[in-house]
Amino acid sequence: MNDRVSITVTDHIADVRLTRADKMNAIDPAMFQGIADAIDQLAGMDDVRVAILSGEGRGFCAGLDMGSMATGGSGLELSSRPWDGANLVQQVSIGWRKLPMPVIAAVHGVALGGGFQIMSGADIRIAAPATRFAIRELHWGLVPDMGGFPLWRSLVRDDVLRELTYTAREFGPEDALGYGFISHIADDPRAAALTLAAEIASRNPHAVRGAKRLCNMAHDADPTTMLEAETVEQLKVIRQPNQVEAVMANMEKRTPVFRD
Repeated sequence: MNDRVSITVTDHIADVRLTRADKMNAIDPAMFQGIADAIDQLAGMDDVRVAILSGEGRGFCAGLDMGSMATGGSGLELSSRPWDGANLVQQVSIGWRKLPMPVIAAVHGVALGGGFQIMSGADIRIAAPATRFAIRELHWGLVPDMGGFPLWRSLVRDDVLRELTYTAREFGPEDALGYGFISHIADDPRAAALTLAAEIASRNPHAVRGAKRLCNMAHDADPTTMLEAETVEQLKVIRQPNQVEAVMANMEKRTPVFRD
């Protein structure tokens, strides 16, 4: 990583922060690399059961740093796809969905353009009441190309997505909730995310990871494939130590102690 992203782990929860607060966490080449590196690091952290993604300062992410890009600072290898078919700019969004642990985005201020796509990669998205959202790329004469489309197709109606993409108009959290882009509205989205993360982290971590794999398949896989996948995932956890511990803890009315 670099000075654009930080990761702190407490009680099996990774607190991931975008740390370019002076620029409202706008995405420059260093931010692209920092986010991709953070995702790579999290992928190998077996003790992390949930990750929370948020931005420092006045906003989650204001989108591309157009000044940096305009001065030749992009330097991004759009043709190179080293992340299972994704290039660098796509990995910073879709990479969150590919992580083994659930990711909760805590969003405030703004989530515009590239920031909106990064937010969309989270499993669950919680936003503050005054947050501004936009699929902003057409405002700059661009098309969304940071992995948003394969993420949005399971969240929002096709005609709504087309309208918001074609117009690049801003919308608020109530509309975002109604459209399906966010999961909840909370006065303090990071605090709400921490509470939810603690609840998820209290469950069998191997079962949670298996459930995420099934959720990732559910939109595109045919029913027969999904039925087989459910069985495969269940066989990985049933009668294993963590599943036995979940049963015993429930019966004994105590907090379970799981192994990662």
